[in-house]
Amino acid sequence: MSSPTSQTTISPHNQQPLVTRTYPSEAELNDVIEHSEAAQKQWARVPLKERITIAAKFMDEFKAMSDVVTKELTAQMGRPIGQNPGEIRGTLERAAYMLSIAESSLADVSLVNTDKPGFRRYIKRVPMGVVLVIAPWNYPYLTSINSVLPALVAGNSVILKPSPQTPLTAERFAEAWTRAGLPQGLLQVAHLSPELTAFAVTHPKVDFVSFTGSVVGGKAVAQAAAGAGFKGVGLELGGKDPAYVRADAKLDYTVAELVDGAMFNSGQSCCAIERIYVHASIHEPFVAKFVELVKQYKLGDPTQPGTNLGPVVSVASAEKIRKQVADAVKAGAKALIPEDLFAAAQPGTAYVAPQVLVDVDHTMGVMMEETFGPVIGIMKVSSDEEAIKLMNDSPYGLTASVWTDAESNPASEAAFLKIEEELFTGTVFLNRCDSLDPALAWTGVKNSGRGVSLSKFGYDQLTRAKSVHMKIKTS
Repeated sequence: MSSPTSQTTISPHNQQPLVTRTYPSEAELNDVIEHSEAAQKQWARVPLKERITIAAKFMDEFKAMSDVVTKELTAQMGRPIGQNPGEIRGTLERAAYMLSIAESSLADVSLVNTDKPGFRRYIKRVPMGVVLVIAPWNYPYLTSINSVLPALVAGNSVILKPSPQTPLTAERFAEAWTRAGLPQGLLQVAHLSPELTAFAVTHPKVDFVSFTGSVVGGKAVAQAAAGAGFKGVGLELGGKDPAYVRADAKLDYTVAELVDGAMFNSGQSCCAIERIYVHASIHEPFVAKFVELVKQYKLGDPTQPGTNLGPVVSVASAEKIRKQVADAVKAGAKALIPEDLFAAAQPGTAYVAPQVLVDVDHTMGVMMEETFGPVIGIMKVSSDEEAIKLMNDSPYGLTASVWTDAESNPASEAAFLKIEEELFTGTVFLNRCDSLDPALAWTGVKNSGRGVSLSKFGYDQLTRAKSVHMKIKTS
């Protein structure tokens, strides 16, 4: 069987072809990488302040594209059009923060105060070289900016491979950077088949790979890179993010936040809430309020302003989600949302009805395997200790959240800090979820990946330390 020569994006909401892109040959892709390497060598010599200036202009250019980008996102991946401005704002917020710390994060570390007479020593941060960024479809701009901007500001060149579901996002990114004055060859878009992606990952002139996507995809990238030497690889993978609602949580606030954390973008976020543990004393009222709010969602055409729940990314994804729910019900779970409330959720389409499951346990896939859909399982717990055990009982470790009245009860904040110490995740939230602060390191453990993006440590990942040891006095 011959390898595919092109890809076609299918719009989730109407299953119609949107755009087609042709793949390069291996020789053409090799030329892209060679060009990237040559451009990077020149770019690394450009003063940091000039690189920051261009990045700031990129922000202006990208913001000017907001209207067209918003419409294209809905057409490509199916998110309700009214929710897309949030991705634009978040992208600009992350870019602004990473620019604000660029000079301090990339500054030399001087050891003057500890130097002996006649010596001078310092540590530099120098660019890795050519960075391959493999972006996902669910938040293509938010995830791409995490690597693309700090990589370029640090003096690297970037080859951006978008998901075949959202190819236009990378092209818009490149367009904005070009308008901002980024020299040719420093940011190139490459639409690639899995075979060509492996070719790029293993190419000797690709120095670092930043991958965001599934665990299966991350393993493939890590294995390919490991067979090609010792290049760096950053992996931001999946999650099965838990929430624990303590007995003193503010019920109305907590329910609203967790429903949004589970249902926004149809649950298609690596840090979406996918399982909830509720203290037995408030379990029944919590579930009742949760179900009442979910029933108010409007599932339908994402191009219409009133829609707040769109299709999932594909019919195949919808079928997988429906099967996970059906398997849980067959194993004893109880589904609390009648599917006939959501007429758009028909077999053979990418529209999936939101669902709330109780009487679930950790023998069920819905509590252990990533769903990536508008489905939540809720379990009753009797103590902090039981909640901690269940929250950690997962192959994933991206984020976790705890909900308790820390505002009026200092003991609750102390309880949170004790729980936080026991949770094996990259981020622990108090009274919020499904959020990302660019000042904090974004990282995961276990099957949620390795490496760091954002914060000062995001620059560390995209540069290497170079020590300079000078003996001035030789007599």
